[in-house]
Amino acid sequence: MKTIDDLGDLRGKRVLVRCDLNVPLDGTTITDDGRVRAAVPTLKKLIDAGAKVVVAAHLGRPKGAPEAKYSLAPVAARLGELLGADVHLAADTIGESATATVGALADGQVALLENIRFDPRETSKDDAARAALADDLATLADFYVSDGFGVVHRKQASVYDIALKLPSAVGGLVLKEVEALRKATENTERPYVVVLGGSKVSDKLGVIANLLGKADRLLIGGGMAYTFLAAQGYTVGKSLLEQDQVETVKGYLALAAERGVEIVLPSDTVVADGFAPDSPHDVVPSTQIPDERMGLDIGPDSIALFRSKLLDAKTIVWNGPMGVFEFEAFSAGTRGLAQAMVDAGEQGAFSIVGGGDSAAAVRLLGFDESKFGHISTGGGASLEFLEGKTLPGIAVLDA
Repeated sequence: MKTIDDLGDLRGKRVLVRCDLNVPLDGTTITDDGRVRAAVPTLKKLIDAGAKVVVAAHLGRPKGAPEAKYSLAPVAARLGELLGADVHLAADTIGESATATVGALADGQVALLENIRFDPRETSKDDAARAALADDLATLADFYVSDGFGVVHRKQASVYDIALKLPSAVGGLVLKEVEALRKATENTERPYVVVLGGSKVSDKLGVIANLLGKADRLLIGGGMAYTFLAAQGYTVGKSLLEQDQVETVKGYLALAAERGVEIVLPSDTVVADGFAPDSPHDVVPSTQIPDERMGLDIGPDSIALFRSKLLDAKTIVWNGPMGVFEFEAFSAGTRGLAQAMVDAGEQGAFSIVGGGDSAAAVRLLGFDESKFGHISTGGGASLEFLEGKTLPGIAVLDA
């Protein structure tokens, strides 16, 4: 892949940068600006090179038309604060405002196009429709830089098709992501331990199947642990359970045993009366979850068990929280896991936090991000990378 340095002198050139600025909002307030901060180094590099920087990004899931609640206005304001310079927000994605806003840029200035998903062609399955949007985007720029790792697994106009229209390069963030994830997929230092959590087994079927041939241990927590427990014949009360995946999980357990991959499940569980931050709760063995209660976190014995399975690791990948970390009463498992990763890192392990809720948990629970080897900005993209899938937004840059 070409990098920004390979594009030559960019002074006065218009550079379209696809960033991932899809941040959580409470009204118009950004509650986690991690993705905005992650975009800053590449944008500063282009600003310092004297480029006219044009940023394309999405927010939320609009239905292919403008919706005020999905405007990038709060993102433009925060990005401007982080860059220490105005970010000029166009009122549209492709149109008079976008053309005028980009046309008015001086060298080293930044424009942000309005939510790219306001245009239905961005996510269209029709190649011709996406190509037409890419043609429109190409009128605004001389070069293209891919720096939104959270979307590189999507074959979308501003991710894939635009790279076929303009001289293209990978941005620093995507390059960093790919280099880090390759440490978990190529010539990986062992022991290699993968921690999977989150709510659903079905979201991670592909990565589990792929890792059973690569990882030394899989630690399973979060809601998906209950489907594994059910596959072993235990009842899980009202805990999250994907009954239709139980047979699949049984197959994984058998395959893991055959291949010598250790699968570690929670030994105890924090069970509650209901899904609420103040719900009455206690700790029970994971094999004895009462019928009327639901598991919302791994218990203290499980935290100690998982910690013991991490401290000798050389490579650790974590995707998905251990419990409902947003509720203080059910955050201890995720906090304990993150601390164990930090401690393993101090003993030489390279740790990857796989984006999404895991990255949000690290920040919400107050951890120093520099204590982890790498914190991904793309949960879905990092999972697909670990599955061994081809990521369209990466493949097109290699072409």
